Amino acid sequence: MDVNQRLARRLKSLREGRGWSLDALAARSGVSRSNISLIERGQSSPTASVLDKLSAGLGVTLASLFEETPHAGEAASPLARVADQPMWTDPGSGYRRRNVSPAVRSPIQLVDVRFPAGQRVAYEASARDEEVHQQVWMIDGAMSVTVGDTTWRLDAGDCTAMTLDAPIVFHNPGTREARYLVALVTLPRSGPRRLS
Repeated sequence: MDVNQRLARRLKSLREGRGWSLDALAARSGVSRSNISLIERGQSSPTASVLDKLSAGLGVTLASLFEETPHAGEAASPLARVADQPMWTDPGSGYRRRNVSPAVRSPIQLVDVRFPAGQRVAYEASARDEEVHQQVWMIDGAMSVTVGDTTWRLDAGDCTAMTLDAPIVFHNPGTREARYLVALVTLPRSGPRRLS
């Protein structure tokens, strides 16, 4: 299945599963009703920033938006063959993300990212009901990662951890593609929500 069709189906399923109208999701995410409608019909290829807003509004990780929704009565497989792992390209930066994790329910999600030279992607700090912890492990190349007011340069083999409660900017300052693995874990919030 085409990744945009998968995204369209998954977004609509998550929204309807919560009993929300397009207007309700628009209010929660800050993404316009018309844009959500186009995405759900597979007629728009949203940027990573828009998908991040939608995922925060739905209370899921961005990686969750690419998961396959199992058919009624069908169990999710604990195996994800590389040929079946959805690959999505951000139309804004050209970065490619492949959801590595199987569809079976798990607190851990893995995403393989290939980030073009010179590109930048910024995510706003979105209020979330759960704590989302993320680690970024550089496989090849170099990246600059800014979380709030702190910036780290990651070279191959380096790893950094963060909580998704502050603005994050990924930038590839190099002249060649960078590749990194993102590991995400979602936990119940243990204290008051941090406002950025």
